[in-house]
Amino acid sequence: MWRSFLRAHARITRVLEAELIAEQRLSLAAYDVLVQLAESPSMRMRMTELADAVLLSRSGVTRLVDRLERAGLVGRERADGDGRGIVAVLTPLGAERLRSASATHLAGVAEHFGESFGPGELEAFGRTCDRLAADDVYP
Repeated sequence: MWRSFLRAHARITRVLEAELIAEQRLSLAAYDVLVQLAESPSMRMRMTELADAVLLSRSGVTRLVDRLERAGLVGRERADGDGRGIVAVLTPLGAERLRSASATHLAGVAEHFGESFGPGELEAFGRTCDRLAADDVYP
C-alpha cells in the first residue's frame, strides 16, 4: 500500500507539473511558493517559513525565489524588527500569474486526483491525510 501511495503521488505530481509547464510555463514548486505567499498574512513569509511550507531546503527555496524574483513574481524585503531576516513578498504580477495558473492546476487536480474517488472516498482520504499531516502525530 505504501509503495502504491508513493507511485500515485509521483505520477499525479508529474502530470500536474507537466500541465503547469506546458500551459503556464510555471513549475509545480513555483506555483506552490506563489500559493503559500498568497495565503499568508500580507502576502509575505520569512524565507525559512516558506522553505518549511513548500518542503524545500532553505537553499532550494532561495534559488527558486531568485528565479521568481527575476520574473517579477516575488520580491524580497528585510523582516520587520529583524535586520537579518528576509521575507519573500508576492508581487501584483505574481498574484495575477497565480490566478491564471490556478485554473490549470485546479482543473488538473480535479481530473487526475478528484475523479479517481468514489462517493465518500475523497472525504475519508482527506481525513486520513489530515491525521498524518498533524504536527502532534510526528513531532
